[in-house]
Amino acid sequence: MYSIDFIRRAVAYKEEGHTFKELKNTFNIRSETYYQWKIKLENGYDGTKVFRERNRKIDKKKLIKAAEENPDAYLYELARQFDCSPQAVFPMLEKLNITRKKSPLPIVKGLKKNLKNI
Repeated sequence: MYSIDFIRRAVAYKEEGHTFKELKNTFNIRSETYYQWKIKLENGYDGTKVFRERNRKIDKKKLIKAAEENPDAYLYELARQFDCSPQAVFPMLEKLNITRKKSPLPIVKGLKKNLKNI
């Protein structure tokens, strides 16, 4: 990945009147790369990547709020709020690190055997 300064210098170097052979020797880029960079700079490219989040049926913020308001809700109850299936709610909850309510007491194996010895 090239920095925006490198891209600007390479395009400016070619626009000063240098040949593609000189451009390749100096910046080690091909003519196709030069044309791509030139178009990017003309369209306002500033070197930052644009991350766009997909439009999803379940809004993450609303799901977090719904889970906080009713932590004991079943998946089908949450799915009803978002007009989708429980199979769609579960992976979204996993991505948000929201888990179901856990058992408060640990289950100890062999507990009945130990109680008989007392």
